[in-house]
Amino acid sequence: MLTNLFGMSLAELQQLCANEGMPRFAAKQMSDWLYAKHVDEIDAMTNLSLRARARLKEIAFIGRHAPVDCQVSKDGTKKYLFACPATSSGQQQYVEAVFIPDGERGTLCVSCQMGCKMGCRFCVTGQQGFHGNLDAGEILNQIFSIPEFDRLTNIVYMGMGEPMDNLDNVLRSTEVMTADWGLGWSPHRITVSSVGIIPGLRRFLDESQCHVAVSLHNPFAVERQEIMPMQKAYPIAEVVGLLRQYDWSGQRRISFEYTMFGGLNDDTRHAAELVRLLKGLYCRVNLIRFHSSPDTPFKTSSAQAMERFKDYLNGHGITCTIRASRGEDIMAACGLLAGQKRK
Repeated sequence: MLTNLFGMSLAELQQLCANEGMPRFAAKQMSDWLYAKHVDEIDAMTNLSLRARARLKEIAFIGRHAPVDCQVSKDGTKKYLFACPATSSGQQQYVEAVFIPDGERGTLCVSCQMGCKMGCRFCVTGQQGFHGNLDAGEILNQIFSIPEFDRLTNIVYMGMGEPMDNLDNVLRSTEVMTADWGLGWSPHRITVSSVGIIPGLRRFLDESQCHVAVSLHNPFAVERQEIMPMQKAYPIAEVVGLLRQYDWSGQRRISFEYTMFGGLNDDTRHAAELVRLLKGLYCRVNLIRFHSSPDTPFKTSSAQAMERFKDYLNGHGITCTIRASRGEDIMAACGLLAGQKRK
């Protein structure tokens, strides 16, 4: 089985060189070709010896591939579709990444899994079931292989999948993004989301300086569990308790994503409980308009209800904003990614 060089860390490339009798410095040369010069063929690594390149082609490849489809929203958002390895049943799988232009900012929302295990009732991705994890190279390919790569200022792991359920590969991909032998980005240009899987979240907080976003959506335990089954295993009160153990007064940020459902979680009772839950924690709450999708019983909160909710939180010391909805017309907005190829 061939080894995918794309997504490997410098240490992993050094081990590969040691195993194949190549000089140690060749690993740094390879990382430079892969991540700084963006080559997609081993023969393009021209400062490696002919012998080294010939051996690499026998045992490895560079797993870069272009998206198979792109949809463009009327607001300029672009949704890219990437093919993934077929499942054991032979079914072709796809994941989606969303590029969001905003003035001088260019944000890419990437996926980390094919489908998702979390089963949140309002999320289209969760309705697809789980079909496998993406490796670090497959995550990074979404970033490196879009035409807007040079315009990217921020990466958010808020696409298909739960990052803390594929933590090894998420951490490996963020290492490539932030290491000096990789892209050399500040970790504060990257935000990783989670429904709150406590063991993975704790490890991520200890091993990474990237921003964190927690999908909260309802501050009441019983009500949250009705729409987010993982609440039973990892109660939101315990998730917030874990976050209180870390310092958020510096550059690293913690935010909470709160999708607004009409008549379900958008009244003063919920706002007051959210204030109680988060009081004293240096954080931000992002309100997200629910985007209606097939086979869901939920409805969208009114603009007035969202404004009232925002004003209540800000008035009680919790920084709160309403996130602009982007790409809804191409099913690229929050919770709508399905990883399906257009027919």
